[in-house]
Amino acid sequence: MKRDRIEEIADLLDKRGKLTLEQLESFFPNVSQMTLRRDLFQLEQDGKIIRVRGGAMSVKEVQKVSGEPYTKKTAIHTDEKIEIAQKAAALIDEGCSLFIDGGTTAMYLAKEIPDMNINVFTNGLAVAIELAQKKNLNVVMLGGQVMKDNLSTASPVAKTYFADTNFELAIISTSAFTPENGFSCGSQVEADLLRLVRTKAKSLYMMLDSSKIGKIMPYTFAHIQDIDVLITDENFPLELKAQFTQKDIVVM
Repeated sequence: MKRDRIEEIADLLDKRGKLTLEQLESFFPNVSQMTLRRDLFQLEQDGKIIRVRGGAMSVKEVQKVSGEPYTKKTAIHTDEKIEIAQKAAALIDEGCSLFIDGGTTAMYLAKEIPDMNINVFTNGLAVAIELAQKKNLNVVMLGGQVMKDNLSTASPVAKTYFADTNFELAIISTSAFTPENGFSCGSQVEADLLRLVRTKAKSLYMMLDSSKIGKIMPYTFAHIQDIDVLITDENFPLELKAQFTQKDIVVM
């Protein structure tokens, strides 16, 4: 009986991609939420799902548009990424134009953005596919070399493409951060793109989960003074927060 229920939950998640605990309770009205949580834990142990805040998503859903490295990144620090994504989504206004990068936190942001009339430019393959499912949203995918580790694209000709492209807001996730080295990533061509995006946007919001603090990647694309808002999780150190607020940067 238990195994049948667990398999049914796995099938539901494969079909729907993502379900909240409340949605699962509606499918299984005679099963307690605690039991459903245990079922999800078992499915995660079996490698079939990824537990996220308030529910779960199918591993197959992520693997439709990603390879193993990206899938593994998606499954790490999911609560923090979803918390950050929900905060970032709440800052997006109807009718705006914005840029979103291709990181795994950005993929969670794509899931959280309401289906509304906005224009989104992105270099993320998984981000673009997620956004394309929303009928009122217009998404533009940037071309260039595909970086398989994070399923994003970048190209030296992006400067030409962006010459006549306008967006008010850029929401970028970072792979690493230290106060001395700033926000950094592992690809020079991607860093060049993000620096260009930084100069084009009127406002720059940086998404940083606390696990990235103290890490340094080879290429810095922004420093503290370059951003307007820092979106992070509840584990962000208070002493580090003070360094941002002293520079009049909003920390969420």
